[in-house]
Amino acid sequence: MTTELRRLRNYIDGEFRDAADGRTTEVVNPATGEPYATAPLSGAADVDAAMAAAEAAFPAWRDLVPGERQKALLKIADAFEARAEELIATESENTGKPLGLTRDEEIPPMIDQIRFFAGAARMLEGRSAGEYMEGLTSIIRREPVGVCAQVAPWNYPMMMAVWKFAPALAAGNTVVIKPSDTTPASTVLIAEIIGGVLAELGHPQGVFNVICGDRETGRLMVEHSVPAMASITGSVRAGKQVAESASKDIKRVHLELGGKAPVVVFEDTDIPKAVEDISVAGFFNAGQDCTAATRVLVHESIHDEFVSALAKAAAETKTGAPDDEDVLYGPLNNANQLAQVTGFIDRLPAHAKVEAGGHRVGDKGFFYAPTVVSGLKQDDEIIQNEVFGPVITVQTFSDEEQAISYANGVEYALASSVWTKDHARAMRMSKALDFGCVWINTHIPLVAEMPHGGFKKSGYGKDLSAYGFEDYTRIKHVMTSLG
Repeated sequence: MTTELRRLRNYIDGEFRDAADGRTTEVVNPATGEPYATAPLSGAADVDAAMAAAEAAFPAWRDLVPGERQKALLKIADAFEARAEELIATESENTGKPLGLTRDEEIPPMIDQIRFFAGAARMLEGRSAGEYMEGLTSIIRREPVGVCAQVAPWNYPMMMAVWKFAPALAAGNTVVIKPSDTTPASTVLIAEIIGGVLAELGHPQGVFNVICGDRETGRLMVEHSVPAMASITGSVRAGKQVAESASKDIKRVHLELGGKAPVVVFEDTDIPKAVEDISVAGFFNAGQDCTAATRVLVHESIHDEFVSALAKAAAETKTGAPDDEDVLYGPLNNANQLAQVTGFIDRLPAHAKVEAGGHRVGDKGFFYAPTVVSGLKQDDEIIQNEVFGPVITVQTFSDEEQAISYANGVEYALASSVWTKDHARAMRMSKALDFGCVWINTHIPLVAEMPHGGFKKSGYGKDLSAYGFEDYTRIKHVMTSLG
């Protein structure tokens, strides 16, 4: 008997629609490796329709007093809370993530982040007026940029949608967002939730639109004449393509790309605590996190003890089905990602040693064992490139100077951490590490009030915080004569 696949649809101007030409793609559940839905493969006509809806809705949304946008975002947060179990179930099928962890680790921060940006909506202000030339008064207006074309990734499709639409809407922009072609389901559900709130409050439905599709769909969005800004969370390759496409008409670009976070462990650290925290921060979400603690640099004097403890922690870490309450993470997102992770391990140099894991788990779905690899050198492929899987690498260093050199010696610069009891050393390292975030004696916590974003090939622009909010605004100088 053949199970009928669920039918996902675009959400444009308050209506669920198929692709104009009827094309679809199959959506696979990573925990089973089997398709469970179809989604539109949107083309130029669909992008045109979504952009037209967002453009038409922009003036009314822009001109609302900030308190009205705040009210809408607060109601959206309340609706997310009320429909949390639907979101959890959809995201778990979307990604294979454990139900319990999605409930505990994603829903609460998402709701909090929407409420944070609801508050930020009322802080949209310029500097106070002043006279900088005799007889003339200057003021600064901070305004929304317009229609935002947004592309979300597959590692946190639900949460990354929030990171994109919440600041954009709070600032008075309208949105066309595209989820990854492998994880569209939760974003389509979010469209239903937001559309309901907009309808209840009498706001234009074109404020928020979702179109499903592939890389070509994203290119059409970014190159479209309507959006004033393109925002993407994804790979460096994708970021380069977006920046190139956006350059054709000088669009503003917001890029959150890859990471290769160094975890610098000094000889005075509390080894049991560090191992416990680093293993969780490295394996969480199957290591599919740009900030994951997957590149450990440990002082040579404690290397053997640390690696032994880390390998033991990996062996005790479980991956498995979404409804298994005793697992830390689920499957890799798709067959290509499983092949990528497997390829890194298969190509390890002879001097590397697999201390734990290094293999697929089961033959159903895309599960990969918690893996620790030691004996690595700075120029090894697995050190320089993002694996994006549950693989923690270990290198050694002899002193602070070498630790800094190794830590900074990659093309990514998103996040990092330092583990030491020496406060002065921690402060020196936080200054020297060339990363957008430095954690001290912890790794991976995020809060809505603080910015997330990197340097170098990790991109530019900030998510979360007032800095992320300001990224979705533009500044206008207004000067008036007092004569």
